[in-house]
Amino acid sequence: METHEFFLYLLVILLTARVFAELATRLQAPSVIGELFAGVVLGPSLLGWIEPVEAIKLMAEIGIILLLFEVGLETDIKRLVRTGLKSFVVAMAGFVLPLVLGFALSYWVFGLSLLVSLFIGGTLTATSIGITVRVLTDLKRQQAPEGQIVLGAAVLDDVVGVVLLALLYEFSIGGGVSLLNAGKVLIFVGTFFVLAPVAAKLISLIIKRFDTASGIPGLLPTTIVSLVLFFAWLAHVMGAPELLGGFAAGLALSRRFFLPLGVALHNDERFAHRIEDQMRPIVHLFTPIFFVYVGLSLNLREIDWGSPFIWGFSLSLLTAAIVGKLVGAFFIKEPWVARWVIGLAMIPRGEVGLIFAELGRVSGIFNNDIYAGMVIVIALTTLLPPFIMKWYYGRYGDRLPNTDSGGSPKA
Repeated sequence: METHEFFLYLLVILLTARVFAELATRLQAPSVIGELFAGVVLGPSLLGWIEPVEAIKLMAEIGIILLLFEVGLETDIKRLVRTGLKSFVVAMAGFVLPLVLGFALSYWVFGLSLLVSLFIGGTLTATSIGITVRVLTDLKRQQAPEGQIVLGAAVLDDVVGVVLLALLYEFSIGGGVSLLNAGKVLIFVGTFFVLAPVAAKLISLIIKRFDTASGIPGLLPTTIVSLVLFFAWLAHVMGAPELLGGFAAGLALSRRFFLPLGVALHNDERFAHRIEDQMRPIVHLFTPIFFVYVGLSLNLREIDWGSPFIWGFSLSLLTAAIVGKLVGAFFIKEPWVARWVIGLAMIPRGEVGLIFAELGRVSGIFNNDIYAGMVIVIALTTLLPPFIMKWYYGRYGDRLPNTDSGGSPKA
């Protein structure tokens, strides 16, 4: 590709993603749906103006890493500790059930291979904490009892999901499922999660010292992006996906992160806020490129829409994706109204599900039909729950406990 062509492609991608994201939010839908649809419109599915070339793929991969950095940055480990057993039960049930249902349908009903079925089940485990937080915030229920359970469960869901992603990544590059490789990855991931946050925290102290002494603007975003890219490289060296490094760096730099040993590494809230504020424009510049790239990689024209497979596959997995998350909420002791809310809030797959699906596609695990089916399932599970939750709160919200101005629940 010529340089001037790439500039034009990038211009069109960024502007189109923004326009469709704005339209999506005006329609009360998540912005990620608009960015995904922008890729479908620009790519071979409709207009065919832009192809998913290598240069765009590289920028999309940077977008994935920064997206997981933002997820880590917004992860509140203390929230998980506060909500405790209920969040753990909701998260684990909402992780295991979709995984088992998705695998069983793919392997025994549709006759797909073991690795493909594992990838499909893994994709269904995702929960988008960003979309969940946004809906609960809009409804002013993020501090309510059910909101705290949901957010704690979503935190754990993210952590376990990233570990599963590392396992599936190893299976994809290793050519199949192997207990030896799985054990190796779990050891590497465990070591990485223990050491990387400590190292990132120490490095952040050095960055903070240089930031106060520097007379040149822009030191903070430059060094933080460098740190994220370094941890992405380190994750790859240790046999895990690069985006695991982004997640670990975000987790360590979060103002909500704590270390059991950590008096010496006590968080500076103002510095953590500055990291978030200065990194947000960079994250929001690159992440839409990833979602547009997902749409560009999807060729809906090549799908045989008259085939019973695509409809049966998509509808079956959509049912498994919804039921698997809903049922998880009924394992805890809460009023029935609250259980339905918690289950609905865990359904959106959003950006996390798309990351799983994209890894399956680039690894050659998913063919075009399966990839299209997964994107359809992710899009519907992302699009529908916010509307259903708003309707549900409008109808049954008076049966749930309120919160006072300080955020603590009251009857």
